[in-house]
Amino acid sequence: METNPKARQKGLVVQEMPDEVLVYDLDSNKAHCLNSSAALVWRSCDGTRTVTDIVREFETSGAGQVSEDFVWLAIDQLQENQLLENEVRTKFDGHSRRQVLKTIGLASIVAVPVIASLVAPPSALAATSCACNVNGDCTTRSACPSTTNCNTNFTCAT
Repeated sequence: METNPKARQKGLVVQEMPDEVLVYDLDSNKAHCLNSSAALVWRSCDGTRTVTDIVREFETSGAGQVSEDFVWLAIDQLQENQLLENEVRTKFDGHSRRQVLKTIGLASIVAVPVIASLVAPPSALAATSCACNVNGDCTTRSACPSTTNCNTNFTCAT
């Protein structure tokens, strides 16, 4: 097991929003909404940064001061939702979320990293989504702007 987490990039469609990041996992058909705290940790997980480095990233980005326990909570959630490439032994393995929040303390509760997820059935995705991996994916999606071109954002577009 590694100690420096690395965010997964392959098989994901990522949409940056003002206060959150939406991540759709093409492999599991799950959509994840990362709040600003979880998103900052996920973006910081490049495989070279330690948890201490990620804490410093919070401070230098102006997102506030957080503890290492706070970052470990986010990493634990990212790992639980298969949003990390490598398996990381987190500080909170075997602990309940309630125990973890007690450890972090109520002072951090406002910015606690949250990942909300839902499963989209593949048939529903095919009927309503313009997500694609290759140009051929767009041919079956007549409601999309283009049925031939898959652009760099992994959506069918002209």
